Amino acid sequence: MDTTPLVATIKEKCRACYTCVRGCPAKAIRISGGQAEVIRERCIGCANCVLMCSRGAKETRQSLEAVKALLKSGAPVAAAVAPSFPVEFGGMDPMRFTGILKALGFRYVCEVAFGADIVSLQYRRLLNENPGKKFISTACPSVVSFIEKYHPALVPDLAPIVSPMVAEARIIKAMYGGDVKVVFIGPCVAKKGEAGRNQADIEESITFTELRALRKGLGLDISSVLDAPFDPPHPAKGVLYPMGGGLLNSAELQDDLMSGRFLSAEGLETFPEVLKNMEHGDIDSDFLDLLCCDGCIMGPGISAKTSKHAREAALRRYARKSYFTVRISDWEESVRRFRSLDYSASFEPEDRRMKLPAPEELRDVLSKMGKTRPEDELNCGACGYPTCAEHAVAILRGIAESEMCLPYTIDRLKATADELTVSYNQLGQTRQALMQSEKLASMGQLAAGVAHELNNPLGVVLLYAHLLAEQCDKGSRTYADARMITDQADRCKKIVGGLLNFARKNKPFFRQTDLTKLVENYFKSAQIPPGVKLDLSSAPEELQAEMDPDQVIQVLTNLVTNALEAMAGSGTLIARTFRENGEVCFSVGDTGCGIKPENFRKVFEPFFTTKQIGKGTGLGLAVSYGIIKVHRGNITVESNSDPAKSHTGTVFTVKMPPVAREAGAVKMKTEASKK
Repeated sequence: MDTTPLVATIKEKCRACYTCVRGCPAKAIRISGGQAEVIRERCIGCANCVLMCSRGAKETRQSLEAVKALLKSGAPVAAAVAPSFPVEFGGMDPMRFTGILKALGFRYVCEVAFGADIVSLQYRRLLNENPGKKFISTACPSVVSFIEKYHPALVPDLAPIVSPMVAEARIIKAMYGGDVKVVFIGPCVAKKGEAGRNQADIEESITFTELRALRKGLGLDISSVLDAPFDPPHPAKGVLYPMGGGLLNSAELQDDLMSGRFLSAEGLETFPEVLKNMEHGDIDSDFLDLLCCDGCIMGPGISAKTSKHAREAALRRYARKSYFTVRISDWEESVRRFRSLDYSASFEPEDRRMKLPAPEELRDVLSKMGKTRPEDELNCGACGYPTCAEHAVAILRGIAESEMCLPYTIDRLKATADELTVSYNQLGQTRQALMQSEKLASMGQLAAGVAHELNNPLGVVLLYAHLLAEQCDKGSRTYADARMITDQADRCKKIVGGLLNFARKNKPFFRQTDLTKLVENYFKSAQIPPGVKLDLSSAPEELQAEMDPDQVIQVLTNLVTNALEAMAGSGTLIARTFRENGEVCFSVGDTGCGIKPENFRKVFEPFFTTKQIGKGTGLGLAVSYGIIKVHRGNITVESNSDPAKSHTGTVFTVKMPPVAREAGAVKMKTEASKK
């Protein structure tokens, strides 16, 4: 028996659209790693996933090579053709179709429709002999498999009668000899599985699509084929089996709506619902005629692209022509001849139902997908499952993934996008800081060169200007000119000194220092103008940090100087020391004119200043920025220059990493041991 799956996934083509999950009545599709995989043990062979997959990522089991081997073996081979063949080959004369099969090597070509006639008679007798007992038709192998696997309690209700395919195979062997090899040709993939379970009757099963491939592969020229009729026995109403209700019509089991003894249903959505209702006791019909597809005319093994109504019309045309040309006496004689054959069948439960999870497990899975309330369960079906609860059950069963939920995936993508936005902004800030560092580095190199070149000439100018001033009368024009030279030379010297401070890469001498005391001691000696009020607020705790106190004092001096100049002799100087997010911090604020928004990015650039010419060098904040960065800290500015919005003023905040308490304790112990 061939154990190859009836349907398999071509992984290279699968894009995890979950269409196959949505279209599988048995939910025999496992999604793993974004790939759809058919679970052979759960599959009922309907091959609806093949029809629904627009990418052609599903393929059915192929039997062509086995059929070719049979045809070449020399043994007589009979083709048992399903009654739906007019749908696939409707544009071809039936005798030409039969002639093609015989040209391919089939010795006998028979219609399974006669087997359907015999099976219909068996159904009639079964119902007449068992009044009041309920039965389910067994002509469709997908329905039978679905009942065995997912409704095992209904297995005793399956009619103990073989399908028309098996019945026709037994008739062929009885008529033409037991050594005849029978190959079923039809629209159904599930028939391959049924043939495997009835190997004594059926050797192989191929679809109409495979038959076309066989003719093309053998290079048969249709124009040279001789027409031939179907081999007997010939059918009557069994030709109607492929349509919904065809079995009831063939068995003449028609009744009115008031009795409701017989029920016909077809379709992947309809037949499971009928079985569920029957198991619940909601159906009181004596006989259920069920088909998995919308009739065999819609089977997956048909390559025709016509509509259902067009297919029904093609089948009816052939049925009328066949029924009115058959000789009733010959048909009755064939029925009498083969009625006594054994057409019995037995079925066994193959329970594939999965145990329902505990309610708390279900709630846990749903909550992980953001479905904590009933209204969160949208039941949109995008995952392929009708409800969110069924999807959660499938996740617990290991055949589905949380990522299949579209709303959940969208929420995750939004969260990821937000995280990327934050990361992008942080990257932008880091990039700005890097650009600032590069600017400082390049300016430092330039400043060092300029400062060294200017320092010596400036010293000479100052020396001779002072000598000149000392030799002149203080009231003379020459003395005034000499003083102008010394003042401007002193200013140049200050600028050069600032350049040297900016460019000099002094290695800081770090030691553990209390920032609060450092700031307090600074303001004890700081010269604050009479019109400026000092508002000093210190942290209630020690703010220990590894720092170079002299360099931090330099930063503090630069910030205080800028604040005082911004207030022009009147206002409030606000100084704070505090801890924020574990870091030690100090801030210097003023109630001055503020900084315009367009200048925020420039405040730490070398030589940028908003002061009047001669009032500043534009190096104080640049030097401060470099010092704080060396201390692994950060310096930021907040300012308002628009009186309409709020009080004007500027606040510079410096943050530095603290000293770990453990490290400080270890250090204190080490110093104590040294003493």
